[in-house]
Amino acid sequence: MKIAIPIPPEDRYPNYFAALSALGAEGIKAPRDVDPAAFDGLLLPGGDDVDPSNYGQEMAGAVDTDPALDELQLAVIDRFFKAGKMIFGICRGHQLLNVYFGGTLIQDLPNGRIHDWDQGQSVDKAHGTAALSGSWLEKLYGPAFPTNSAHHQAVDRLGKGLIVDQRAGDGVIEGMHHESGRVFSVQWHPERMCFGHARPDTVDGAVALRWFLTQCEKHSL
Repeated sequence: MKIAIPIPPEDRYPNYFAALSALGAEGIKAPRDVDPAAFDGLLLPGGDDVDPSNYGQEMAGAVDTDPALDELQLAVIDRFFKAGKMIFGICRGHQLLNVYFGGTLIQDLPNGRIHDWDQGQSVDKAHGTAALSGSWLEKLYGPAFPTNSAHHQAVDRLGKGLIVDQRAGDGVIEGMHHESGRVFSVQWHPERMCFGHARPDTVDGAVALRWFLTQCEKHSL
């Protein structure tokens, strides 16, 4: 199974490729003119902030933006979505999907947040979440479960057709899907919650990634 990951050739995201490989899939770096027909699905990885110009706002807390990366990934999302392929967004990818569908982002969550990288421990923070009844995430992990967290931005106004599936205790949207049934995303990092990165204070991220690959297989038939 081949999964497209739209990042520049020089960039390295080893955890994503390693997790996919452990699950029997191959992650392949995808350029702007990628042909969706050559892949079973699209994975949008984490990374730097989305430039607020993409959702009609001025800078108000966003940092380390990369307009060229935004352009690349938004173009690839458009290709895969119009081709009816499965798409899975993680962290930045979750936020970028909201922007693609016309939504906005909270550029900088309030101080005292639970979502930042843990500077003291040099690991993602862990916190509890609640999955909505009947959601794909509840079916995978149950109604309440802990995930990791390493971000300072979040989904604000939902994009058209998007449906919330999971929230943190402070209301931050942690999981969602599109009404088409082909687009799913999480704010957390399943690739850093599985295999060699498995942790005792979160659920197993491999469950979500395996589910995505299963959906890719179903929709490729």
